[in-house]
Amino acid sequence: MTARILSTLVAICVLATASTGQAKPLSRIIAEMGLTPADFNVLNAASNAMLSGSVPQVGEERNWTNDETGSKGTIRVRDVRNNCVHLQHIIQPEGADQPREVRTRRCRDASGNWILTP
Repeated sequence: MTARILSTLVAICVLATASTGQAKPLSRIIAEMGLTPADFNVLNAASNAMLSGSVPQVGEERNWTNDETGSKGTIRVRDVRNNCVHLQHIIQPEGADQPREVRTRRCRDASGNWILTP
């Protein structure tokens, strides 16, 4: 579980770095998204739950809410191909005027684990 959280954080760091061209500390990237570490843990748990059964279908969604902070979001399956699932995260941090979008991809390894990939 900890390895999955770390891999998700690293992937978000890579995605944010690719769009800005500069390396940023992970804590800054999460803060810029408006999420607390607890919010991120809830988002990651929802992602893991979505992938825990059979391969999800395009259009499948899962909502998450952090009752402690009021942040919430939706995870949507955008595409499934070549043993990979492309996810769209619509994030509404508490107090944010607009929702934010983050896209990730997870692929199954030989052991059947969903690994976050660039």
